[in-house]
Amino acid sequence: MILSPRAMTRVDHAAIQSGIDGYNLMVIAGAAIAACALEHYPATDKVLVLCGPGNNGGDGYVAARILHSSGMAVRLYSSIDPDALAGDAARARSDWHGPILDLEDLEPNRGQLIIDALFGAGLDRPVLGSVAKAIGKVREAESPVIAADLPSGVSGRTGAVEGVAMKAAHSITFAAPKPGHFLLPGLELCGKVTVADIGIPHRLIEAHAEALWVNDPALWADDLPAIGSASHKYKRGHLAVFSGGACQTGAARLSASAGLKTGAGLVTILSPASAMPEVANHLTAIMLRKVDNDADLRALLADERLSGFVLGPGFGVGDKARAFVSCLATCGRPLVLDADGISAFSDDPQSLFGLFGDGPPRLVLTPHEGEFSRLFPDLHADKTLSKVDRARQAALRANAIVVYKGADTVVASPDGRAVINTHAPPWLATAGSGDCLAGIVGALVAQNMPVFEAGAAAAYMHGMAAIAAGEGLTAEDLPPGIPPPGLLKRQQGREQ
Repeated sequence: MILSPRAMTRVDHAAIQSGIDGYNLMVIAGAAIAACALEHYPATDKVLVLCGPGNNGGDGYVAARILHSSGMAVRLYSSIDPDALAGDAARARSDWHGPILDLEDLEPNRGQLIIDALFGAGLDRPVLGSVAKAIGKVREAESPVIAADLPSGVSGRTGAVEGVAMKAAHSITFAAPKPGHFLLPGLELCGKVTVADIGIPHRLIEAHAEALWVNDPALWADDLPAIGSASHKYKRGHLAVFSGGACQTGAARLSASAGLKTGAGLVTILSPASAMPEVANHLTAIMLRKVDNDADLRALLADERLSGFVLGPGFGVGDKARAFVSCLATCGRPLVLDADGISAFSDDPQSLFGLFGDGPPRLVLTPHEGEFSRLFPDLHADKTLSKVDRARQAALRANAIVVYKGADTVVASPDGRAVINTHAPPWLATAGSGDCLAGIVGALVAQNMPVFEAGAAAAYMHGMAAIAAGEGLTAEDLPPGIPPPGLLKRQQGREQ
């Protein structure tokens, strides 16, 4: 579960109102920060602790006291007049009996360990003045940084850098991670993220959460398709993938291959006549059928055994794409719209949304950043929104599941549920990777997996395939590494 800074504030208040001592929470948080320093930097005999206003600074005072008592030489710097602290932070300051130096006097030596307790997850304004200068000095000294909650300057809500930001080796956060730990550019600044249990009951976290999770099989494994003794190919779903014309078939073939490996009982490529010889030359287990125009497609849709569709990879942008999507909108079956299928509606996104606006979502959109900007230009341009915010609003507007791709892929549903995918390796960024993802989603929805769960599962399985393939992969390496859905389902069952 991921908590926004606003939700975390509500959790903190609820914990204190329930009778939990706020200062005790601060002491446990500070102890977790100190423990990280002692575990990962045992040879360090000097640490600089940078404290700001509020409870984040209070965590720093506690960590400083514990590290001093462990034998470390501690120098503590404050960004404000220490006498201005209030509440639990003031109490933490009173328990620190060493000197308090002005942050403006900070001059870190190269490689010197830094505890960053200047600002926490709730930062919503640019970092300026003496704090910005101090962060610059730490960055220039290439000092290892342990951040209390998040690196100072990183928004806990959006992951954006507010002016300038620390780059941490470790971030110790409390009760639950924040969106900023996983959304770019925060993702690249947080280092190893550790969630410290500071004694807040899980029931309070659940009561104030906002339907946002780290993508994990526990969320969707129960919905994965599984092969039973009565299974046959038609019961396992029939996925249809539309191909582009001659010399534009590779993307569709990648999608189809990924769909077959993801467990669809049948996969058919729907190809224009001009491309059929080219496509047929590359297929064995995947079937091939001619679909040149609207009439061909309408005739095909009479076969209700076709249970899911992928349109877009290598298809081409234009009237044909829009006409085919219009036909598919009438059949009541799920459609994964990717690549050219998305771009085909750039001039009139609302016409796409209108086709799928009624009833439960059955459209899955898989845009990368550029494609997202074509369908949702206003959301993309609004820098006050996080990637999660944009994905959620887009999903609601389109009545679709949105798989908003990137190093920080977000999957969102019109009902507000969202996950952030966190485990995909950077080498997944290669040509054809997205085509494979579309095929994985398509195969799962063709097997009657609920569309939101299918999008989340596909993003996760896509990352696992990339890990299995290893650095240097090309898109052709991904399908063999896709984990069988039934295996994931069984593994999750054993872990519960």
